[in-house]
Amino acid sequence: MKRYLLLPSLITLAVLASCGKKEEPAAPAPAPAAPAAAPAAAPAAPAAPAPTADVPAPGKVTIGYISDLSGLYADLEGKGGLTAIQMAIEDMGGKVLGQPVEVLSIDHQNKPDIAASKAREWIDTAGATMIFAGTNSGVALATAKVAQEKKRVFFTNGAATSALTNGQCSPYTVHYAYDTVALAKGTGAAVVETGGKSWFFLTADYAFGHALEADTTKVVKAKGGEVKGAVRAPLNASDFSSFLLQAQSSGAQVLGLANAGGDTVNSIKAAKEFGIDKSMKLAGLLVFLTDVKSLGLPATQGLLHTTSWYWDYNDETRKWAARYEKKTGNKPTDIQAADYSATMTYLNAVKAAGTTDSDKVMAQLKKAPISDFYAKGVIRPDGRMVHDMLLVEAKKPSESKGPWDLLKVIKTIPGDQVYTTKEESKCALWK
Repeated sequence: MKRYLLLPSLITLAVLASCGKKEEPAAPAPAPAAPAAAPAAAPAAPAAPAPTADVPAPGKVTIGYISDLSGLYADLEGKGGLTAIQMAIEDMGGKVLGQPVEVLSIDHQNKPDIAASKAREWIDTAGATMIFAGTNSGVALATAKVAQEKKRVFFTNGAATSALTNGQCSPYTVHYAYDTVALAKGTGAAVVETGGKSWFFLTADYAFGHALEADTTKVVKAKGGEVKGAVRAPLNASDFSSFLLQAQSSGAQVLGLANAGGDTVNSIKAAKEFGIDKSMKLAGLLVFLTDVKSLGLPATQGLLHTTSWYWDYNDETRKWAARYEKKTGNKPTDIQAADYSATMTYLNAVKAAGTTDSDKVMAQLKKAPISDFYAKGVIRPDGRMVHDMLLVEAKKPSESKGPWDLLKVIKTIPGDQVYTTKEESKCALWK
């Protein structure tokens, strides 16, 4: 029995030694208790059946965290997201159902095959009961398929493509923070309503960018605007000059930035250098607090964008952000706040269900409303967590009172107005 319980750890160590990746549990797992001795006269108990990949290993609650820990999206979630998850586990007392909670982590390097293979390995050999994968839509879509095959709860925050709860929905996926539909209906609608009628898109050339461009195009056209063209830039592009010149020559009023993280930062820098911001309004379709901090308010003032959360929204958000800042030295992004909230939501669902069985946990997740410092919402049958979004604007330098006082909330957008409607949905789970 002891040898069986230690097997996942030994396999994980062996994999780490061969691939050079570091996976760190939130806290060392306690040594397994020795089984109680049977009475002398009792007959021998029949051997327990060998566990399968579809049955969580007994005596453990394990979260597998797969994110960009070193690339262009690392600031958005990365190691800060892992810290937020660990904070949630600590706030649960480190245990649920009397069992310790551990978290494993790996850098997906923005490669879907790395993420999918690691998720499969953790489920098969480490008994992972829930998988987090984010900050890349290709990664999330690939990992969601593994989670569905293995019947494991799957959460994603940083990945944005609406396909996760639409055309490629799964009974095991929870899309928690935001998606491309909400971003499009938030920022796209606001820019058109303030006079930005003609658009040209600079789009990250993978699932996320394509979805964000398509969803924003629908909003722009529905509002009476037009799209004059688009150009696709590779992920983590080093030079945006040729793409921006194409945008400028289109004659469009608005440059829609359907990218994120380092790509958004570098494209805005290049637009400023070429003076394109003087002839076109920049619309950041997915902008993070860390992007504004990196670029500075002189370069971003007036930049409208939509976010799922802001640290300075109310007393609750400020209180949690202060705790996070003590641990990291930074204010949290909305994804990092969502990672804490999603972890607590999952662990509370396990506690309420009395099991880590994925079907029972998913039923609990879709039954219980969510209410915390991050959001008040519900998880729909398609896996979409519906909650309010915020339309925000980067402050003028003169308006800022501190290094993280960067945004002002223009309005709160009700969740039922920004996400895919039942009539628009292609998800069979919601029909």
